[in-house]
Amino acid sequence: MTRLSAVILVIASVWMGLAPAVAQDMKEGDATSKTAIIGVIEAQIAAFQNDDSATAFAQASPGIRAYFGSPDRFMRMVRSSYSSVYRPRSVEFRRLLIVRGEPVQEVFFVGLDLTTMLALYRMERQPDGRWLINGVLVADTKEQAT
Repeated sequence: MTRLSAVILVIASVWMGLAPAVAQDMKEGDATSKTAIIGVIEAQIAAFQNDDSATAFAQASPGIRAYFGSPDRFMRMVRSSYSSVYRPRSVEFRRLLIVRGEPVQEVFFVGLDLTTMLALYRMERQPDGRWLINGVLVADTKEQAT
């Protein structure tokens, strides 16, 4: 494990510890859930690239949607604060971690300006079985891609 991965895991553990424990019915190696989780994140990234705020917002959990209130406010926040997620040059899905029973998907982004960041997508299973994004913790790697 790289030093960055270890730091991210510690941050994620603390971050997840602040949230109430929720039964997610997620086990390590659950390929069906991993595929669904990646699909949700890919759909949101594609929506960002198409400036489709409604679709991007729809991939967020009810709590996130309530916090932002509207697709346009959500999109403005992403556009202004997370340019590498909003307009990535490349996206690499890494490990799916299980932290306190909750899935956290690592996604490595390279921005158009070649800055890199590692995003930790905290996922939440909905009552109908769908996965939605319940928060993202971003670590700027301070590296330049080549």
